[in-house]
Amino acid sequence: MSSAWHQIRRGRGHRHKEQGRPNREQAVEQTAEDLVPCGTCMTMCPDYELRQREAQNRLHRFEMLAGTERDRLPRADVSRAVKEYSRPAAGKDSTRASDLRPPSVLLKTVCYLVDDIAASSTFQPWTEVYSFVFDRLRSVRQDMIIQRVSGPDCVAVLEKSVRFLLYASYRLCGQPLQYYDPRINDTHLQESLSWLLESYRDGKHPHQEEFQALSLLYNLGSTHAIQHVLELPERIRSSPAVQLALAVSRAHTERNPVRLLRLTQRLDFIQVCAVHRHLLPCRRDLLLLYSHGHNSRNCRYPLQRLARLLFLKDPLAAELCQEYGVNVSGEWVNFSKSSFTEAPSGDLQCRRTHEPVEDEQWNSSAGSEIHGCA
Repeated sequence: MSSAWHQIRRGRGHRHKEQGRPNREQAVEQTAEDLVPCGTCMTMCPDYELRQREAQNRLHRFEMLAGTERDRLPRADVSRAVKEYSRPAAGKDSTRASDLRPPSVLLKTVCYLVDDIAASSTFQPWTEVYSFVFDRLRSVRQDMIIQRVSGPDCVAVLEKSVRFLLYASYRLCGQPLQYYDPRINDTHLQESLSWLLESYRDGKHPHQEEFQALSLLYNLGSTHAIQHVLELPERIRSSPAVQLALAVSRAHTERNPVRLLRLTQRLDFIQVCAVHRHLLPCRRDLLLLYSHGHNSRNCRYPLQRLARLLFLKDPLAAELCQEYGVNVSGEWVNFSKSSFTEAPSGDLQCRRTHEPVEDEQWNSSAGSEIHGCA
């Protein structure tokens, strides 16, 4: 009896310990949630930062009150000033509620940056616009991280951020490094995409198919990106946007430049922005393939037809051919595998194969493309 009783007691004690663990874990989680700050700043820039930057003459010209731009210390326009990104530093409190903007204000800030700055025809050059918006979007994401923001507002902010970074990667392609660094843009774009795709796990979102496709198009050749899409639920995987992105990805994996470029012509503008960095190597592969397949002195290929295959206008197609040593004579192309040469490193920029677009067209399309309502 004594032995059995002790076993029962030990069993009860063990169960009490098992029951106590979840309670302690829940208490720790509850304490952690209580410690997460909630922003109370209802303007795009906290008052403390605004006055500090005003006194230190650190206002951006896009934030200055009209008429005070030439003053020794220009004054801030509260309706236009936006909190700038600040690196975390020792002894610096970045969790003050009065310095943090709640999710609704963060979304309003992003809409302002897109509509009133990125899509404006007043603020030029666009490289300066990009620098300003890029920094302020980084600050928005910083506020979101500190407050552990999630849900629809978080997804909306990230979607607009991804679209802006994709749009900028196309518009500023080939700009000098002091104005636009594609590697830095790529780092922030990949981080935003990763966060966005993770946020989609929380439930259904209306634009999920679009961004799953954009992620795959931007990361052509990535086995991780392909695997991620193949593991998506059937309703998302079978959507037209994702199916088209998968077809492009398959053509890229199979090294089929003709099929890839044909499929590219079915993409919308923001999808072209996502895939454009892969198009120059693809066009080079097509010219190399045709230089071997149509290698003959008496064989002439129509330039107009080749331009359609390359997804370029005739003059740009002719220029690309000449860069790779492919002879162009009037409206005809003569392929020769012996004359094909690799373009000198750095001489051929991706931007030179973009269709020319006037600044007014860029500005009129920026807002609708970044908002996703084109």
